[in-house]
Amino acid sequence: MKNFKNIAVLSFIAMALACSKSDDNANQVQPGAGGWASFAAGGRETSVEVITAERGFIADQVRSFGTVQAQQLVTVTPQVSNRVTELYADLGDEVKKGQALAKIYDVTLKDLYNQAKAQVGQSRVALERDSTQLDRQEQLLDKKLIPQSEFDVTFATYQNASAQYESALAQLTQAEENLANTIIRSPASGVIVSRTIEVGDLATTGQPAFEINSDIGYQTRLFLPVQDWKVVNIGQEVSLRASNEAEATVTGVVSRKSPRLDPTTGLGEVIVTLNSTGESIFAGVLTETSINIQVKPQALIVPRGALVEKVETVVEPESNTIQLKKSYSVFVAQGDTMAVQRPLTLGIEQGDKIEVLSGLSAGDKIIVTGQQGLRNRAKIKVATGENFITPDELKIANQENGGNRGGWDASQRPGQGSTAQQTDSTNTGGENTGVRAGNRQGRQGGNQLFASLSEDEQQKIRTKMQGMSPEERRKYMTALRDSVQQANSSGN
Repeated sequence: MKNFKNIAVLSFIAMALACSKSDDNANQVQPGAGGWASFAAGGRETSVEVITAERGFIADQVRSFGTVQAQQLVTVTPQVSNRVTELYADLGDEVKKGQALAKIYDVTLKDLYNQAKAQVGQSRVALERDSTQLDRQEQLLDKKLIPQSEFDVTFATYQNASAQYESALAQLTQAEENLANTIIRSPASGVIVSRTIEVGDLATTGQPAFEINSDIGYQTRLFLPVQDWKVVNIGQEVSLRASNEAEATVTGVVSRKSPRLDPTTGLGEVIVTLNSTGESIFAGVLTETSINIQVKPQALIVPRGALVEKVETVVEPESNTIQLKKSYSVFVAQGDTMAVQRPLTLGIEQGDKIEVLSGLSAGDKIIVTGQQGLRNRAKIKVATGENFITPDELKIANQENGGNRGGWDASQRPGQGSTAQQTDSTNTGGENTGVRAGNRQGRQGGNQLFASLSEDEQQKIRTKMQGMSPEERRKYMTALRDSVQQANSSGN
């Protein structure tokens, strides 16, 4: 009975080894002689992932942050001082040009207006009287019935009456304007964004009562460092992303640019006018602004993560200074079996995308994972998903399995070799012929036991192992190995 249990457990191990061998053959990382450690040392293929180099849109951009504001912010200030008696508009209200916003106490100003109006009437009567008298005196002077001096007195009286009439008209105009200014009106159409007065407050000339965002449109002011300010020009396209949005939703254009830098900050001002507004765009919102300096709709693009960077130290003999020279390359998969290194000339950078000017062609298979440890013309195996094994996973696998060059110690596998062969394997790191022979015997014995199982039993085992990652298979085989050891201990 115990022998039957041992055979069943060994059959599980044999199946696991067979499945592992079958799956790992696809990855070119097999346990046993020349397995995991040989893979790490470069003797076998390296698992890599690839993408196809394609052409697409890329732009050289200047990025900055700014606050959206109305193109015109109008401050409404009372023109007369007195108490506020009524309010006709509040914060957030949309108003039209000329619309009444508030009422100021006007009784005294009405009295002044009426006085000025009466003074105008009185001055007009006096002017008409003196004008008639001047006409009479002029006729008498022509007939030489009065002396010139008498006419001059009449003429002076007329001029005085005319001046008083003009002064009365000016006072009436001022009184009329002051009375009209007791109604505070909006000077432009827009939205009220600030109100600083209440009913009963003393409205004072020179103190703002309302602020109105004009409905002309929105803009944002950017302050750029000199290297960015120099390349920005009027008319360039702009995209804006609100701080609470994941992507840019609004477009604009550079409408104005300061001709000089600020002497205090050293920054140059650039004004962007928004062409459209989204749900998240309103006055005061913080936006990330991207100004398109150069746009290439059909550039050859690679992800930044695919690049392999090489840094060299260069001594400049003229200046006797040390400079760092950087060069970039990518590895291209050829025939899914070899990685060829290609030096690149790079162009525009936009986020994670980089333009390639030379060294690559559209359709090339670029290695994007596993390329950092490669050398030119290294052996590779293109794999994705669960079939991909990183170098770190490979290192862990070697540590879990004893770290010997053979990948698996012969003493831990079914059908192991002789005791002398095991001892020699411990001393030489698993490179001798005895270990390889023991590994072959283990595989042969395991396959024989697996073949002795019925078709249904084999199918159940395969179903259970389906979808397991290499690490899960290793853990599963370790558990089966422990079960064998426990069964053997119980039998002894």
